[in-house]
Amino acid sequence: MADLKTNYLGLQVKNPLIAASSGLTNTLDDVIEFEKSGVGAVVLKSLFEEEIRVELEKDLSRMQKDSFLYPETMDFYDDILEVEDTLTSYLKLITDSKKEVSIPIIASINCVTAEKWPYYATTLQDAGADALELNVFSLPSDFAHQPDRDEQLYFDIIDAVKDKVNIPVVLKISYYSSNLAALIKRISETHVSGVVLFNRFYSPDIDIDTMTVQPSHIYSNPEELTLSLRWIAIMAGRVDCNLAASTGVHDGTALIKQLLAGADVVQAASVFYKHGKTYAATMLSELDTWMEKKGFANISDFRGRMSYARVDNPAAYERTQFMKHFAGKE
Repeated sequence: MADLKTNYLGLQVKNPLIAASSGLTNTLDDVIEFEKSGVGAVVLKSLFEEEIRVELEKDLSRMQKDSFLYPETMDFYDDILEVEDTLTSYLKLITDSKKEVSIPIIASINCVTAEKWPYYATTLQDAGADALELNVFSLPSDFAHQPDRDEQLYFDIIDAVKDKVNIPVVLKISYYSSNLAALIKRISETHVSGVVLFNRFYSPDIDIDTMTVQPSHIYSNPEELTLSLRWIAIMAGRVDCNLAASTGVHDGTALIKQLLAGADVVQAASVFYKHGKTYAATMLSELDTWMEKKGFANISDFRGRMSYARVDNPAAYERTQFMKHFAGKE
């Protein structure tokens, strides 16, 4: 068998397939099942900044201020005792997981500001988390914001969290940027150990009968692979940290493509909702079979071989218009 081991965030992982943060990584049983299925690491279901801030401040009225980007979300956390239970359970999940499994356990926080909650990151570290993934929710839809405010948020959060913890910190970002390549490069030059491309926002839909906004496409589909594949390929070898690919990874072929593009590891979630956690073993088997067929003994033998810097036609990764493909066609 091929050697699938690799390094991510300075952690030795047995293979590059990681169970991404989702409702499937929310309990100790989930973590144990994923380890049995063969994944290299697990990112726990995200805590939300709102939950942490309620616990830290103990006063919801203090949360209703202009500096908090989304104060209306605090309405979901009007039961402080319930929030306390959530945070306590999360810490226990980390501690118990570290006792029961040998794979790295990565805590996750879904955040929208850099205010006060980073103090809580220390408790995640103390509970035994091997790393911390920060899923930054920043949608540039506020006309009142200055153009660079949303991107500056990334750096504010990195500085605030890294000031509190020593474990590796990973930033999961969106593709909303006027200069994405430069932004990713700048982020990699901070103190982060990795960047995940990309987080996935729920897309809105409209129910024409009830005239209400409904979530659409909650789970990813295989066609969404191309976006992260493009940017992994463009950025591989040009950043000062690890790159993790996310979204649209639904089989072993997609896993292989992301590694060829230059990803250090690949995160998946929707495929496990569709096929179950044990499907990770199938994806890894496909990777192993392909490597043996191609004569690759380990991941480093082929990682990045199809990145922007190493293909004959790198412009193909940049070209986004239909004209090149459909020119001259009726």
